[in-house]
Amino acid sequence: MERIYLDHAATTPMHPKVIEKMLEVMNSTFGNPSSIHSFGRDARHRMDVARGALAGSIGAKENEIIFTSGGTEADNMALFGVAESYQDNGKHIITSQVEHHAVLHACKKLEKIGFEVTYLPVDETGRISMDELRAALREDTILVSIMFGNNEVGTIQPITEIGQLLKDHQAKFHTDAVQAYGVEKINVNDSFIDLLSVSAHKLNGPKGTGFLYARSNVKLSPRSFGGDQERKRRAGTENIASIAGFQEAVLVATEERSAKREKFFGFRTALLQRLRELDVEFEINGLLEYSLPHVLNLSFPGTSVEAMLVNLDLAGIAVSSGSACTAGSIEPSHVLVAMFGNQSERLINSIRFSFGYNTTEEEVIKAAEETARVVSRLKK
Repeated sequence: MERIYLDHAATTPMHPKVIEKMLEVMNSTFGNPSSIHSFGRDARHRMDVARGALAGSIGAKENEIIFTSGGTEADNMALFGVAESYQDNGKHIITSQVEHHAVLHACKKLEKIGFEVTYLPVDETGRISMDELRAALREDTILVSIMFGNNEVGTIQPITEIGQLLKDHQAKFHTDAVQAYGVEKINVNDSFIDLLSVSAHKLNGPKGTGFLYARSNVKLSPRSFGGDQERKRRAGTENIASIAGFQEAVLVATEERSAKREKFFGFRTALLQRLRELDVEFEINGLLEYSLPHVLNLSFPGTSVEAMLVNLDLAGIAVSSGSACTAGSIEPSHVLVAMFGNQSERLINSIRFSFGYNTTEEEVIKAAEETARVVSRLKK
């Protein structure tokens, strides 16, 4: 049976060039980049070149890139690092109700240790209101954390407008760009972003690698303690092979961004068109106009997400849901709850399709046809 992977928002297969680069580095460069001998200097050079490439991809300086184990650590470092460093200026933080749990759970922890967090609502498209952000902003606000593009429904937030609002305010602006990086063009200076989180495995790089961009004037209390790596901001010997693979993934993503975006928009159109041709009843969760091109979240009335996922998997189609399924129960997606309320049927019948560099239009069409068959069977 042919298997079709349409869950690239969860994780992506490593690009062949990334694997090739990592094997090269693992075979040739094993030194500790903190060592002063030639083996260490070789490793340090590899890491410095990668750091420069990653910085350049967002318009940052090399010393503003902190290597992490991925997006979760980067989010945690941004929130806890800023909160601890700037708490004398205030203890108020603003975020949104649709953030990744790496941000939301960090905020819940900060609330337990004395910080106040405002969780901005979103409209039915998943976007925050700039008026509500202005109303929530206070003199003692020290951090605003709003994700760039949502991992469940693809909605893109008004990042540049937020940055412009905050550029003359003491609050630091953090954005979780894990889902958007490599697909959207990002410039931290144009958008007045102070901190930005990224993960390599979302753009065909290795798992367990990411970075936090932190503007040079941002103070960050460290979250790990040991050596003086990453300018004393993140202790631990750096993973040189994965960092080199990350660099290669970014180079490929940058070179192919325009073509990839056009291809993803085409996949989205093809999937929707085929579903309509097959008379499938569905609703789009989010607004296509302000959305990441590779993420498409659809609600299928009269179905259940658990049955949809199981039946599609049996048909060889790998997709996902924002819901956490457990034996006999389902926890609704917090993103869809924020968008539609906790009584909406969309909470129990929504599926996310997400595309990647190796997705083909034939696969997308077949996925639409299998989805139509599953929906028809379940509604009977």
